[in-house]
Amino acid sequence: MEPNKIVIQFKDGSILKGETNDFFQNKKTFHFNQVDGQTKEIYIEKLKAVFFVKDIKGDNNYVYEYNDVVTGGGRKIAVDFTDGETIIGYVLGYSPQRQGFMMTPADLGGNNERIFVINSATKSVNFPTERQALPQAPKARTYM
Repeated sequence: MEPNKIVIQFKDGSILKGETNDFFQNKKTFHFNQVDGQTKEIYIEKLKAVFFVKDIKGDNNYVYEYNDVVTGGGRKIAVDFTDGETIIGYVLGYSPQRQGFMMTPADLGGNNERIFVINSATKSVNFPTERQALPQAPKARTYM
């Protein structure tokens, strides 16, 4: 099985890049293989989010727009993080009682394929209707 390329951001703002083979949404920890070859056990509750990426290098000049429609992606969701970042996308299932949820960002041209959002790192989670204006998302940070 091919490992997942991920970028993890901690609540303190620090970022690590690497791969994992054992990330599961309902587990408290997973093993993270850093780009430098070190393996660490990561506690999910210390994270802001886990970004499943197309390319570990990414493109620091890419500007996320969040205007795409993700067919079959579920409900539209707007996530405001405690650090001020906003990400807009789609989610198939959300429960504030769980440690987090998986979403697909509404920018299919970006490097993020999906994002596991840790609920304790969010300020608010909203489900805007098509008639409601979406929040003006500040430029998303590129984690690559």
